[in-house]
Amino acid sequence: MAETKLTVAGADPQQLVEMTQYQQGSVVSRTLLQDESGTLTVFSFDEGQALSEHTVPYNAFIQVLDGQAEITIGGKPSLVNAGEIVLMPGGISHKVRAVKRFKMLLTMFKTKVA
Repeated sequence: MAETKLTVAGADPQQLVEMTQYQQGSVVSRTLLQDESGTLTVFSFDEGQALSEHTVPYNAFIQVLDGQAEITIGGKPSLVNAGEIVLMPGGISHKVRAVKRFKMLLTMFKTKVA
């Protein structure tokens, strides 16, 4: 069994939006949990910053914590605002761009999609 990497105190309430800070012209990430079942990562994007189009074999959820992002899945762009969540199905290309500065929680489940 693989080791679980945890970077937050267990059982203590945490403010997700405070776990990464904005940096001008950058994307900042902090992995909160990583093991064989998946990852939980908080990101901060400065306005205009992006993750280029890519595909992974796993389902992933984005929960926007602050700001606004354009998330393109399978060529279809959607604006996603604070408080909203979107599923990025495994095996389908996706990309993320900050329309405004934004923060997100990425939850990836490492279960291959059929």
